This record gives sequence, C-alpha cells and structure tokens, in this order.
Amino acid sequence: MRILAVIFMGISASLGAQTVAKDYPLKQRLSVYKEIKLETDTNLLTWAEKKCLVHLIRAAQKADEVFWKQTYMEKSKALAGIKDPDLKKFMEINYGPWDRLNDDAPFLKGAGVKPVGVNFYPEGFDVSQVDEGVKFRVLSPYTVVKNARTMQEMQELMKKDPQNMPPPMEKFPLKNGKEVEIGDFSVEYQKECIAIMEELEKAAVYIEKEDSAFAVYLKGRAQAVMTNDYLRSDAEWLALKSHLDIVIGPIENYEDKLAGAKTSFEAYVLVRDREWGARLDRLIGYLPELQAGLPVDAPFKPLLGDDKSANAASGNENGEDMMNQGPNVIEIPGYPPLEKPSKPLSSLAVFDVVYYGGDCNAGSKTIAVNLPNDEVLQQYFGTRRSQLKNTMKAKFEEIVVPISEKLIVANQRKNIKFDAFFNNVMFHEVAHGLGVKNLVNQPEKTVREALGATYSAIEECKADVLGLYMVTKLFEKGELPGKLDDYYVTFVASVFRSVRFGASSAHGKANMITFNTLMRNGCVKKSNKGYEVDVNAMKLAIEKLASELLQLQGNGDLTGVQKMLADRGIVPADLKTDLQVLSTANIPVDLIFDQGINTLGLQRFDAK
Repeated sequence: MRILAVIFMGISASLGAQTVAKDYPLKQRLSVYKEIKLETDTNLLTWAEKKCLVHLIRAAQKADEVFWKQTYMEKSKALAGIKDPDLKKFMEINYGPWDRLNDDAPFLKGAGVKPVGVNFYPEGFDVSQVDEGVKFRVLSPYTVVKNARTMQEMQELMKKDPQNMPPPMEKFPLKNGKEVEIGDFSVEYQKECIAIMEELEKAAVYIEKEDSAFAVYLKGRAQAVMTNDYLRSDAEWLALKSHLDIVIGPIENYEDKLAGAKTSFEAYVLVRDREWGARLDRLIGYLPELQAGLPVDAPFKPLLGDDKSANAASGNENGEDMMNQGPNVIEIPGYPPLEKPSKPLSSLAVFDVVYYGGDCNAGSKTIAVNLPNDEVLQQYFGTRRSQLKNTMKAKFEEIVVPISEKLIVANQRKNIKFDAFFNNVMFHEVAHGLGVKNLVNQPEKTVREALGATYSAIEECKADVLGLYMVTKLFEKGELPGKLDDYYVTFVASVFRSVRFGASSAHGKANMITFNTLMRNGCVKKSNKGYEVDVNAMKLAIEKLASELLQLQGNGDLTGVQKMLADRGIVPADLKTDLQVLSTANIPVDLIFDQGINTLGLQRFDAK
C-alpha cells in the first residue's frame, strides 16, 4: 500500500497533536466496554494442538494488522504521538478515530467524517461510473480501487525510490473519462499475507499427524491468502470436524458502506466444544421442513436440497473431502470447477473462541457466525453455523441480564434464560441460509447485488426474525427446553443490547426495524414498570415481518428497503432516554478482550 501510505501521512499530519476532539466524553465512552479474558480449558489440548494454536494466533494477529490498513491506516502510524493512554486504548478498540458504537462519531481532533468506502476506494469514488463489463474486477471482494497514477506521478516515484516501485496494476476507464487502478489484496498487503501464509503452514506442520484434514485445510488457506482464491478453501473448511479451527481472511463486507462489495480481513481462533455440539446435531435435520414452512409464497422459499436451493440441509458426519464426492462439477463462468458433494455439508457447531482479530474485533463483538458467505457455495455445499459459547455467555451475564433488570417488567425477568439466548442466537445464524439468494424474477442477479450497501442491515434483520420464527416452530415440536415465553422475552432484552451498538451498524439498524415493528403492533408495551412482552401478539408480528423481509429480498426491492430503513431503522427519542438509563447504571454496551498466547498460558509453546 505504498500509494495509500502517502495519503495516510497526510491524514496523520492533519490530525496535529493526536488529541481528543473537543468535548468528546472519552472516559464515558471507554467505560461502555467490559474487559473479559478469552480462555478455554487448555488441559484438554494435546502438545501438538498447543503448538498449533500458538501459530494460529500469530496468523490472526497479522490479519488484524491488515484490517487496520483497510479501515484507517497502519496501526503504528495511527497510534504514533498519542500520549493519553485512554485515547490510545479507545483508538485500538475502534481501529481508528471513529466511535463504532456511537454512529461512527469522530473522537480524535481533526478526524472528520469516516469515509463510507474507507480505504477500499479513492475519495469521491462513484460506483455508478463503473461500466457493467468491468464491475467483476472493480467491485471484486478482494481488490482495492485507487485513482490511476499519471505518468508524471510514476516518474516521480521512480526518482524518489527506484528500488521500491509499486507493481504494475490493472487500469479500467470509468464512464466519466477518469481511470482507476485495481490492486489485489495479496499484493496490497503482501507483507502481512506472507506472514499469515507462513504461520498457517507452521500450524499445519504441528497438527498434521493428529489431524491431517485440518492440516490440509491450513495449507490450502495459506495459499488462498496469497492467490485471493478462497472458494476451494471455504468448501474444504465446511467438511472439518476438527478440535481446533480458524476462520481467517477477507470475509465480511460490513465495512464497505459505499457499495457493500469489499471484504475486510478478520480472524477467529477456535476450540470446539464437542459436548455442546452434540446437542445440536439432531436439529440440523429440521431445516428442509422449516424452509418449506416459511410464511411466504413458494417462489420466495426454494426447497432445500434442490439445485436451486439457498442452502443444503443435513450435516456431513464423516467429514470427507468433498472434492472426491459426487460426479457433478459446478459449471459457472468465472467460478472454480468444484465437484458438488455427494451429500450436503451444513452443520451446527459450538466453540470457545480464544482470539478475535480484525473486523470481528472492531466495536461490537460477534458471538455467532454463519459462513461461507458466497451464494454458490451456500447453494451447493451449505454453511456452518458456529456459536461462540464463551463470548456468548459473557455477553448474557454481563449485559443481557443487567439490562432486563432495568427495562423488563419484574414478572417477566424470570424468563431471561441463557439457553433461550443461545438458541435465539444460533437460529439467527441458521436463518442466514434460508430464503432466496437470487432474485425471484431475475435469477441471474443476487439479492446482495440488488440491495447493495443496504443488504447487510436487511439480511441481519431477516436473520433475527426468521431465527425466532424457527425457534417457535422447534419449540412447538418439543425440540427445545424451557418455556416459549423465555425465548420471546430474552429476544426483546437482547434487542436492547444490540440497539446500543448504534444506528450506523448493520446489526443496530436491523434491531431497530424489529423493535419499532413490535412497538407499533402493540407486541411490546411500555409502562412506568418497564417493557412488557405480549408473546401471542409478538408471534403473529414476527411471522408477518418475516414475510415482508423475504419478499423485499426476493424482489430485490431497493426502494422498499430504503423506505423501511428510513421509517423503522431509527432510534426513537423515548428509547434513547431508556438506553441512557442503562449507561447511567454502568451496564456495558459490549466486551473487549484480554486475549492471546500469554492469556492462555501457552508462552512456553511459543518458540521464537
């Protein structure tokens, strides 16, 4: 990122003494985070697993460094000159000078408004000026777009530093007569990508004798980081049943608020909880029935298991290599020729997460993840819905329970249960795989393409609502414990939790749509005793909202989505007052982590 480095130096210079913006309540904002240790029972790990885990964490730390460059600037430059320890810590939490849980408000003097395209695009970039024929490269998830350098600029670079000239880059003309250059992530972040590759390969060496399948995946992922070809690696990952795991690379597109196309680097280092995972195995078999029963017309709910379905249903118990299964090869122009698996690979899994890096560690912390995101992989291979149990339990105990004690009426607080929270979150992730991925009347176009930057918020809302819908159906079948009221009251308490992330986040907007819908339909009523949930009315409202969201997605109705976000994706004044009660009570908004090799007590396995 040599060209961007020049820009970063300009930004850094404009920030002057690196001090807090006038009147910004830094200490109060810093207090909204509760620090916890990310731990797991390392006594359950073998010597080889401990050595492997050290290198997985090292790889994740490098992915974290890439995200700094993508969203703001190199970390060392971003923190240079900051003497205030509180300001430095807050910069680290937010990966830059914008408060992620306060609608990206700038808290550093001179920072200005956060660019909607961060460092994925040049300033003032207009997506509408990109010709349809080159969008596949300009809006690739794995490239950075820059203004094309003139011949004079290239000559000046040659004179200044002939030994470190940036590599030649693809150039594409825009409709307005300007040109842009495209750089692959593996070139833009070459130093970090090489380090990630090396650490993953070292991890593979240590684990190979005990878990050859995981070693193969690690080697494949190492190559993917250098080639920007992640699809084969993603497919291999779905078949894993390994004790250790890592999700690493450019994955989510939340940070790209300009086009919703570019992906950010992140990493989760995971240790599987086999006991909890075993409880979930039976539930995956209900997915075809749940999809078929969605409260929407047939075109908006293709049946699972069909070649045109949004996802696959049953789990792969044996973890076979899907590349050697099934006679049919996916034949899509521009797509790698992957063989379809002989049976679907979708699964539910439970992990302790021992390291967060990059995008997933910025601002609000993820407690469950549904991957891969690629629509074709979801269609033919399925997804894995991973629950991050240790972080989830910490959020429940430190945030959800205290919120309920302040905002939920006394006689419904008994319904706030961790099992309900766990299942609501889990089926939120399952719900990402339901519904259509391509438009009903334009099957060649994906929902993501049609909705652009609004896609993430509406997809998160769909997952919230459909998740609770599925929980209801499974409870009615006797497959889930407790009382139905537990799931609904805990869901509402968790909405208050997520709303505090701010309206700038996809999850915050999603929760506001749900909250405003429930309030307007009388499902949640407020009195001087708190918020009370009418479970029977809420069941009907959730079903209706699910239908509305599925149709908006299936029709690619951008205008309808924008209207919904403008009308219901906002925080009303009276709710802001109630949220202030939570702040006054010092209930944390989210978590930050004491994490890493030393936290896990693995220093002696960290060979230098």
